[in-house]
Formats: sequence, C-alpha cells, structure tokens
Amino acid sequence: MVRVRNGMAALYADKSSRQWVVRDCEGNFWVLPSVENAWDRRQPYQPAEDTELEPVPGHYMTMLGLPS
Repeated sequence: MVRVRNGMAALYADKSSRQWVVRDCEGNFWVLPSVENAWDRRQPYQPAEDTELEPVPGHYMTMLGLPS
C-alpha cells in the first residue's frame, strides 16, 4: 500500500487483460496505460465478477511513476 492524496492506494495486475490497475483511497479502480505519466492518463475501471486482480507490492508504484 502506498499513500495517495492523504489515503491509501493499492496496485494490482489484471491477469486476464495484463494491465496495471490501481484502487485509490476512495475505493475507485483505475486502469493504467503503458505510457510515461500513466497516472495522468488513467481510465476508470470496473472489474467484472470473474476478474482476477493480483496484488502487487507497493514498491512497484514508484517504479511506475505513480504518486506517493
């Protein structure tokens, strides 16, 4: 877990689409594109019931250039 906007966020890997997904401190999910400044280009994400989100260690947030 990493601090984002006075709260906690979590990073996941969506196994089926092979994309990075972030749950922000408000519980919203965002898919991150594979580009520089990914957080600025994030898109809303709605996981389906059968979506498998695998938790990813928090140090990947820094590696992906996400706010901390």
